[in-house]
Amino acid sequence: MTNIASSNVLVELNISVWSARKLDKSVSKEIDVNKGTTTKAGNYNKHLLAGSDALSKIQKHASEIRDWHMRQTLPWSTSGGIRLLPMVQFFDYKQEMDKHEQLFKERVDKFIQDYPNIVNAMAYKLGRLFDRSEYPLAEEIRNRFKISYTFLPVPEKNHFDNINNQMRDELKEQYEKAYNDRVSFAMTSAWDRLHDTVKHMVERLSGEDKKIFRDTLVTNALELTSMLTSLNITKDPKLEQARQSLEKVIVGVDAQDLRDSDSLRKDVAQKVSNIMELI
Repeated sequence: MTNIASSNVLVELNISVWSARKLDKSVSKEIDVNKGTTTKAGNYNKHLLAGSDALSKIQKHASEIRDWHMRQTLPWSTSGGIRLLPMVQFFDYKQEMDKHEQLFKERVDKFIQDYPNIVNAMAYKLGRLFDRSEYPLAEEIRNRFKISYTFLPVPEKNHFDNINNQMRDELKEQYEKAYNDRVSFAMTSAWDRLHDTVKHMVERLSGEDKKIFRDTLVTNALELTSMLTSLNITKDPKLEQARQSLEKVIVGVDAQDLRDSDSLRKDVAQKVSNIMELI
């Protein structure tokens, strides 16, 4: 049986980005009055940097980092905060995450540098909605941007060996159940990724708009077949069989060729559809 603890590590990623949104009580009240409500019916949240893409670029990058992190890992808890990373991907993950972290910090530095000018521009863009007192100082804003990641060992039930016998056995039993549940949860996620990818390919290649799809239909599937080699943490032979089947079908296949050739598209769609039976 595969030793999950020795072949994987836990990783916790935390990213925070300033939302630049502020509840405008006066406008919220004005809307209620204009609409004739007899109670507080809603809130108006003002975007302090509306019309400026300086902050949205950082927010988009943060989202891209989270998406990349999710693709490299498997869930280890229902809360989603801590995820499982196969050790074979550890160095590549850390190297890539270091690059993301550096770029994130560079973009934040640039944003903080430009922040005073951005605020001045908002006075024109927001008109009577502009209120300079709602804008924090630049150095205060810097604290709203954070990115960090921490690696943790996967705990094992023998960590309770130094506790008295009765309590130790109870804790070991409790942990073993939770441990098995989490392994099952992680593997379910791996199967779900494969299922969703295969289902999406069948739908796009066989639907009414079967010639309309992005190149990522193929490239994302190829990336997944590569990732599943390490994400198959229990070495499930059925998952590996399905992974190999999909890889065999799409390796060397070009998205544009699929659009141009009805016969190729039909053949690939049928083969991918057959893989659904393995899932």
